[in-house]
Amino acid sequence: MKNLLKALSLSLILCISVVSCGKDANTDTDVKKLVIGMSLDDLRLERWQKDRDIFTSEANKLGAEVVAVSSDGDATKQLSDIENLIAKGVDVIVIIPKDGDSLSPAIAQAVADGIPVMAYDRLINNADLSYYVTFDLEKVGRMQAEGVLAAKNKGRFFYLGGSPDDNNAHLFRKGAMDVLKPYIDNGSIELIGEQMTQSWLPDVALPIIENMLTAENNKVDAIVAANDAIAGAAVQALKTQGLAGIVPISGQDADLSALQRIAKGEQTVTVYKPISILAKEAAKIAVDLANDKTPTANSSINNKFKDVPTMYLEPIKVTKDNLDSTVIADGWATKEDVYQQ
Repeated sequence: MKNLLKALSLSLILCISVVSCGKDANTDTDVKKLVIGMSLDDLRLERWQKDRDIFTSEANKLGAEVVAVSSDGDATKQLSDIENLIAKGVDVIVIIPKDGDSLSPAIAQAVADGIPVMAYDRLINNADLSYYVTFDLEKVGRMQAEGVLAAKNKGRFFYLGGSPDDNNAHLFRKGAMDVLKPYIDNGSIELIGEQMTQSWLPDVALPIIENMLTAENNKVDAIVAANDAIAGAAVQALKTQGLAGIVPISGQDADLSALQRIAKGEQTVTVYKPISILAKEAAKIAVDLANDKTPTANSSINNKFKDVPTMYLEPIKVTKDNLDSTVIADGWATKEDVYQQ
């Protein structure tokens, strides 16, 4: 009898242990990992590859998984991508829009399903956004124009803009024109033309500049270009005519190829938007939104639907004079890569 009681006691202890361990194990597996859906405009551009990688790394450190999809510059595909992220049951959706005016139906569906949506770098209009994180975009445009004016403050200027369906492109133009207007008004600068670049693609920008140079018999004194990708195409066209390094040109994004052009004197200025800061801030905000927390904001912007809480970050003007103290000191690019022969 004593042996039987001992056996029964041991069995009971083992049973309790197993149940307890099983409960702990189930508790661990029941903890749901946050999933962030990230819909990007176009991963063919170097800029967005970096944003995705830094954002994902930071989100992972915060305990969240990221499902990133690229629309490859197709607004219709992006709508479908967002719908698929909603169907996957992600906890929050972060969007770098191809067309900031076409996504409201998908965002309305996400909000109806209880999924907060954040716009990243580019504003989305007519939509119930929970948050918007970006840089001071008009200031970016002002810096582009200022950088060119520091090299040439009179003559025949051409404006090479971004994609017409990107809200940011219009803000960059506004900032640039605010700076150029007094010079245009007093006759110091003649704006010989301007054209937007569909999808920000260099292959689209190249013939724009080639045709402009042909039409103007190469008589252009400066080009204000809205980002580094299209600036690179403009420099290519200028090289063919022996004008690279003679015609000042701006850019934006601090792409490595642009930094190399600046070091060689082929590009005058780029605007560095510390993407590591933007992506890391965005990841923290996305995790807060997924956890039903209210992230802090330093401003707001009306997107024709509501006043959206906004975090504005500061851009940095980069020229040949401060390459070392900005992008290189920040670890964005190495000195060896920038000054390669």
